[in-house]
Amino acid sequence: MGILANTVSICQFQVSGELPQDDLFEWASTRLVAQAFRPIDRGSEELSVGWVHIDDPKESSFDRPQAFWRDHYLTFSMRKDQRRIPSALLKAHMELAEAEFLAAHPGLQRVPKQKREELRDAVRGTLLAQTLPVPALYDVVWDSRNGRLTFASLNANVVELFENLFRQTFDGLRLQAVHPFARAEAIIDQALQPALQQANQASGDAVLEMIESNRWLGQDFLLWLMYQTMEGSSSYTVNQPGPAQPGEGFSAYLNDRLLLVGGGDSGVQKVTVIGPQDAFSEVRTALQAGKQITESILHMEKLEHQWKLTLKGETFHLASFKAPSVKIEKDNRSDEASEKEAVFYERMYVLEEGLQLFDSLYRHFLDERLGANWAQTLARIEAWLSGE
Repeated sequence: MGILANTVSICQFQVSGELPQDDLFEWASTRLVAQAFRPIDRGSEELSVGWVHIDDPKESSFDRPQAFWRDHYLTFSMRKDQRRIPSALLKAHMELAEAEFLAAHPGLQRVPKQKREELRDAVRGTLLAQTLPVPALYDVVWDSRNGRLTFASLNANVVELFENLFRQTFDGLRLQAVHPFARAEAIIDQALQPALQQANQASGDAVLEMIESNRWLGQDFLLWLMYQTMEGSSSYTVNQPGPAQPGEGFSAYLNDRLLLVGGGDSGVQKVTVIGPQDAFSEVRTALQAGKQITESILHMEKLEHQWKLTLKGETFHLASFKAPSVKIEKDNRSDEASEKEAVFYERMYVLEEGLQLFDSLYRHFLDERLGANWAQTLARIEAWLSGE
């Protein structure tokens, strides 16, 4: 699903580096054109990756602002067309090609290794030419005000492909994954920064190490949120910038599905708890056995609006992020282009409000986790887990 769908899976990056001070449009346009998507449907190439319009995957020209410019947003999609040959089909054609070669060379018992490789290349090329490429689209929204970039995929290979293409396109800029520690650094009060840095368990600033060494952030956040859902208050206030006003109230709670992971004699063990939870009894039992919550469905509500997402605790990737539906009233004076633009702005409004609520919720947790009273809070949670 693309960024404009009511449900989308996203990860976020922080873009660092110097942007041009003069004509940002001309700069971005030139670079997007240089890495624009090139069709391969008339050839036999196996893969083509490049940029296209977010609202028209057939268009890859970026010579006018309407193509990718929306106020302070740069918007485009990564298109990947790839031909795939089923292994069974390749094997069958290879066997036929080898049989024909041996029939033409009766003195040979088997196909020589080098010749076999040549046959494989020839067979593969023929099959590729007969196979249509399958397209895939992944939307990008880049906020030029704060450098926050949202990418609509959680597939590790796709994310890596996007990062490589972005670096090739915008040389001099860097993408930094917004993982739990990076998100914490961005939203906590300056007075708590020393406590956060002291709690950092990574020995370096490499992204993978920052994620793996600071798993405690996602684990403690989900544990705290589960306790808040059952025994504390599910009411919070907005404390981060965004569409909602500071101090506005909202509710947040876990429900429907939780994934717990822990080590055992037989290796890593996973427990998935599905369905509405009355007392989290099964989850509490797993936690007492040493498992940790690593993933859960999070609900957030503000007035009549609702957001729902699956939070990946290790990375803070947001899967199946469902925001309030966007409805645009049409009139006879509006054209298709203006309607698409209106849908985009409305969609970004509800998405950013949901992210604002999530960051506000995370900030509530961080204030407690890094504050002086965390030991008492943890004692209450442990007593609740043991049924005291």
